[in-house]
Amino acid sequence: MTSLLVLLEAVAGLGLGYLGAGIGAGLAAIGAGLGIGKIGEGAMEGIARQPEAAGNIRSTMIIAAALVEGVAFFAVVVCLLIALK
Repeated sequence: MTSLLVLLEAVAGLGLGYLGAGIGAGLAAIGAGLGIGKIGEGAMEGIARQPEAAGNIRSTMIIAAALVEGVAFFAVVVCLLIALK
């Protein structure tokens, strides 16, 4: 708790909106990375179990990863718009 207060005092001149936007953008990027990693993990496991279905699994994996990436990009843009306000 003390470290949070020190951090808030350090950025008091910038305003809490900038701090929140930065943390939000970082969390969105981390969440997208974890989500795409889990998608890749599941796809590789599925391909290892059924190699004949590799094409279908790969295309489904790419679509799911693109959707996760799009949501993360949208979140980062919203955070940047808040920071520029």
